[in-house]
Amino acid sequence: MAKILIVGCGDLGAELARLLVSDGHLVTGVRVSEKPGPLHVRLIQADVTHLDSLQSLSHIQAEILIYCVAANAQTDESYRMHYVEGLQNVLHTQAHNNHLKHIFFVSSTRVYGQVTDNLLDELTPAEPCDFGGERLLEAEQLLSTMDCDTTKIRLAGIYGAGRQYLIKMAKEPSRWPESNKWTNRIHRDDAARFISFLCEKVVTGETIQDCYIGVDDMPTLQYDVLKWIADQIGVVSTPMPADEKISGKRLSNQRLRSTGFQLKYSNYQIGYSEMLNDI
Repeated sequence: MAKILIVGCGDLGAELARLLVSDGHLVTGVRVSEKPGPLHVRLIQADVTHLDSLQSLSHIQAEILIYCVAANAQTDESYRMHYVEGLQNVLHTQAHNNHLKHIFFVSSTRVYGQVTDNLLDELTPAEPCDFGGERLLEAEQLLSTMDCDTTKIRLAGIYGAGRQYLIKMAKEPSRWPESNKWTNRIHRDDAARFISFLCEKVVTGETIQDCYIGVDDMPTLQYDVLKWIADQIGVVSTPMPADEKISGKRLSNQRLRSTGFQLKYSNYQIGYSEMLNDI
């Protein structure tokens, strides 16, 4: 059993907490809202952007810290406050935690701003092209200030229960983007399972990498995903864009796979089929 602190107990963090509790760990979760969390998870209501609200974290003496916070707006200010300053505030509370073995920072593949058909992996330099990627990379760099081991988990587009953006778009072909692009994704459940999987390796003393890209097996063109969903729900889809220029990037999950982790949703068709069945 390990003492695990999850800062950011929203959709992904709450599912992760549930998994870790089921594995017998003592889990404390931090969230802004008063909404109840998973069973047997001690919840602390606090705001990472306000250091004063985080003082109780210094007394937990967690062995594993997972920073799983999401910005509340698509603005540079929100990204700076929630990823850079927020992480900095939480790390400050752990300055005298001699029990801390490992820190996980849930980041994003947004740090890769490249537009290329090449398959990118963890050895590819992160080259952000917008404020979001820049702030996330800035936050990642804060991990080097800690004395314990750290791991960045760069997740692609998270989908799953309650995340029906593409399904709603597929229902209205008039809303489809005018140009095509590469897309990468991971199901919420697989993202939580993978982080939990890595935590178990830390607990048992196994060595893990300092960075993982969290995506499924199948980078796919956005129009292919939209057309497939449209076909499943009986919507007549719009023709492919005449412009053959494709933007975006493709991401490899070879390092994730090399850990022995098994994806439940290895491609979008498996994941969205389940979601469509539940509608």
